[in-house]
Order: sequence, then C-alpha cells, then structure tokens
Amino acid sequence: MVDTSTSPVTVIFGGGGGIGSEVARLLIQRGGRVLIASRDRGRLERTLEDLGTDTSRAQMTLADVTQSADVDAAFAAAQAHFGRVDAAVNAVGSILLKPAHLTTDDEWHSTLALNLSSSFFVLRAAAKAMLTTGGAMVFCSTVAAQIGLTNHEAIAAAKGGVDALVRSAAATYANRNIRVNAVAPGLVRTPLAARLTSSEASLKASTAMHPLGRIGEPADIAQAIVYLLSPEASWITGQTICVDGGMSTIKPR
Repeated sequence: MVDTSTSPVTVIFGGGGGIGSEVARLLIQRGGRVLIASRDRGRLERTLEDLGTDTSRAQMTLADVTQSADVDAAFAAAQAHFGRVDAAVNAVGSILLKPAHLTTDDEWHSTLALNLSSSFFVLRAAAKAMLTTGGAMVFCSTVAAQIGLTNHEAIAAAKGGVDALVRSAAATYANRNIRVNAVAPGLVRTPLAARLTSSEASLKASTAMHPLGRIGEPADIAQAIVYLLSPEASWITGQTICVDGGMSTIKPR
C-alpha cells in the first residue's frame, strides 16, 4: 500500500497532452502524486479518467501557462491539496515551421510565450515552492535548438532560450538542492505534431531524418523526463538531454 502522505508530488503543465499525460501515468505507476494543469478541461478530465486513480493521487487544475498568475495558482493548488511540491514539468510547447521572413509578429510572440515565457514562469514558481525542501524540474526543448533545421527560426530561438534558462537556473539553485534539466525531443507522435505525422509523405521524410528509423512516441520522452525527476538522477543538473533517435548527433545513411 503506497503511503500517499509522503510520496512525491509533481506539478505537470501540459498534463493533458501526449507527453504530459504519459509523464503523469508513469509517475502514478511509481507511487507518486500529480497535479496536471492545462487550459483544456476536456483533455484534463480524460487524462484523469485514464489514470484510473483517486483524488488523493491525482488532481487537475485549469491553467494557461503563458499567464504567470495561472502558473502560481497551480502550485498553490498542489500545495493546498497535497501539502508539498517536489517536482515540476513544463511539457507545453508549439510547432511553427516557417522561415523568418514569413513569420508574423503574432506568431513570433506566441511562440515565445508558449515555449520560453511559460518555462520562466514555471521555473520561478517552482523555485519558490522548493527553496527549503529541494526538488527537481524538467523542461522541454527541441532538437531544433541543437542543430540547424530549415524553417525553425522562431521555435529554435525560443527553445534555445529554454536551454540557457536551464543552465543558469541549475547554477542558481544547486545550493538549494534543486535540480533543473531539459529534454530535447525530435519529432514525436503527439496531437501537437498531427499535421506532420498524419501526412504519409511528411511522415516518411521526417522518419528519414532520424537515424534510428522512426519518429518518437510520447513514452520515449516521458521516460526520460521521469528519470530526470527521480533519485537515480540526483547528480544530474543543468543538462539538456537529447531524446531524438540520434538526429542531433548522427548523420543518417
């Protein structure tokens, strides 16, 4: 019987999405407790139903991660319900495939808000929650911030900012026993990437870019995130771990 009064608590933004919901499922399987946050009530409710656990183990809250007040409120909700926060994950992001000269101001600002500003808001709120107890955070970067890919200027810049944020925060909070890391996926089969994965031609081209011969699945990324949150990764901080089928370091045949 799991002692849910002492099991770790993780706040997951994007908890109704493909990767975030898989992170929640894995953490619950390992005896953890989660608060999943999203601005999509339907996805949150479906994720809670799929988790198949009671409210002592999983909670949901509506939150727009681009709004700092919503992020702060999500952490407050987790602390009010569970009494603590041990970890945080920001699995919110976007995909904008456009060259810079065709990218509008609104697209640029939206990309920064969803990817970089959201990560800063989560970092700030999580650090406040963990200052006296320690903890771990994981953010989502992208392979496009590691290598140059055509038509990725906006998202590469935003996620490159996430990588820099992770390194600086890891240095700032190391003496508080707070670890800060990121994962950098290649293309993953999620609802967010449906426009790319639903087309046979696009999927074939994307698959060919990954040396291991397939695109990623949500579990590939979620397992890396859960590892980085775990005690087994207690000596890892300030890192961006590429989980990309070899795309960032290996040239396909």
